[in-house]
Amino acid sequence: MNDQSRIFDFLYDQLEKFPKDDMLTGKVDGKWGPLSTSAVADLVKKLSAGLLKLGISGNDMVVENQDKIALISRNRPEWLVLDLACQQIGVTLCPIYPTTNINELEFIFNDAAVKYVFVSGQDILDKVKNISPKITSLRGIFGLDKLEGVGYWKELFENIGDADIAAMEQIKNSIKATDCATIIYTSGTTGTPKGVMLSHRNIVMNVLNAKESFPFEDNVTARSLSFLPLNHIFERMVSYIYINSGISIYYASSLETIADDLKDVQPSLFCTVPRLLEKVYEKIMAKGAELTGTKKKLFDWAVKLGNEYDVQKKGSPWYRLQLAIANKLIFSKWREALGNNIDFIVTGGAACQVRLIRIFSAAKIPIYEGYGPTENSPVISVNSKRDNGTKFGTVGLPIIGQEVKLEADGEICVKGPSVMMGYYKRPDLTAETVINGWLHTGDIGVLEDGKYLKITDRKKELFKTSGGKYVAPQPIENKMKESPFVEQIMIVGAEEKFVGALIVPSMPNLKEWMRLKGIPFTTNEDAIHNPKILALYKELIESFNEFFNHVEQVKKFELLPEEWSIETGEMTPKLSLKRKVIMEKYKAAVERIYR
Repeated sequence: MNDQSRIFDFLYDQLEKFPKDDMLTGKVDGKWGPLSTSAVADLVKKLSAGLLKLGISGNDMVVENQDKIALISRNRPEWLVLDLACQQIGVTLCPIYPTTNINELEFIFNDAAVKYVFVSGQDILDKVKNISPKITSLRGIFGLDKLEGVGYWKELFENIGDADIAAMEQIKNSIKATDCATIIYTSGTTGTPKGVMLSHRNIVMNVLNAKESFPFEDNVTARSLSFLPLNHIFERMVSYIYINSGISIYYASSLETIADDLKDVQPSLFCTVPRLLEKVYEKIMAKGAELTGTKKKLFDWAVKLGNEYDVQKKGSPWYRLQLAIANKLIFSKWREALGNNIDFIVTGGAACQVRLIRIFSAAKIPIYEGYGPTENSPVISVNSKRDNGTKFGTVGLPIIGQEVKLEADGEICVKGPSVMMGYYKRPDLTAETVINGWLHTGDIGVLEDGKYLKITDRKKELFKTSGGKYVAPQPIENKMKESPFVEQIMIVGAEEKFVGALIVPSMPNLKEWMRLKGIPFTTNEDAIHNPKILALYKELIESFNEFFNHVEQVKKFELLPEEWSIETGEMTPKLSLKRKVIMEKYKAAVERIYR
């Protein structure tokens, strides 16, 4: 059997070729606690044997018969330990977002007939206890932390002897590349969750093909910071690339601590979603706005240079000289804020504003945007580090091993070794989505210069006005978010006469503007009804409308007082808009637009 046909083979490969002192590192009681490769391998083996002793296994390795374990936890070393431990005994891991609502949670547990669940933190435990009476398959709950009234995961290691390990090894050796490794339920922005079945081969081929295409060089001194949820296949697949490339993984304590974690870890790379890059950029720009005199002039000059940067056209010698000076004087501070050691950042999960990629890349923090759905394990294409491998505004070149074609309506279809086994217990949905081996993504795209893939919209998100004209909301939203006064925006107008917008203002920037204009601030609610504020946003919308054709122009808008979030239900865990939820929640505001 080749040494890298199953996901867990990457672990033993690292153990043999470049064992590390800090393979996985998380915070324990406020201090970084590194685990070496051999410590991780030891934990994984013992946990596998302990799970077998609980009486769960892959049975005959038919997906329906493989026992299922759910994992609901923030990122931490134990996440991958459990993941690898399940894989090597044929148990299917179903990772679930900590923010998943109770109804979806109950649906997933019952659909997958989950036997055991591993959780981190009391809040998640409470959620699971709430639904556990309705889950007939559930035999037990384990905490990754010591929690009242449930087992502690390390108790599974007790009384594990050589015979147990030997029995486990025998099963491990029988696991095939075509066996199902995981079922990932995608909540998406519509309907009930669908369980995407991915085999070892699906994921391993995506890891190897993405690694070669990008390329990821083996680098045993490199560190990555992991904070995108591991429940999402993107961060998880990239984690396997890190393991395969000898890159150490450090786990951020939470999204709130990222700034400090970056300073501590000084990573050479990390993966992110655009929303977090937008936040970093907004912070930098807000600091820049506070500068005065020469410092302010220099800052503005550097930003202007950055906005002109293009990776394919290097610019005149004079431009390059100025940029080098800007990098020394201004952008060096940006790099410091990210730990001063960043080689590159990979972004995915949603469309990233081109101006962010442009300015960060100019500042020697190259951002490479990629694309792919869970159903393709996930990467279809990525802007790469090779010569001519990147084109701003696109999601790059298809990676090795992927055949990409566009349907007549522009829908992106992909064929290759990473296309899922199918949706769990949903042959009907599978047949609609994978046709003759081609995965229909539901995304609309074009090939720029005949080779760079560019996503123009989600098929599901396109809407028709009452005049019968199609409108793609994402490009309009992305353009308008370039304004420092727009925190979030959703374009509306399905079956209506014209296009409207729900806008969440960027309150810090708006307050500063009000202060400069001598307008007193009392509450968010008052601010968004102030005639001067409404005039500011009207002017702003009009200035952006000229980028769009008549039917796409925003005619009326409503300002909303509170930011949308995962907690309040308007955002998915990938920080994309849940359009249906927003339409429902802000029905009155939408009605005011069209009244």
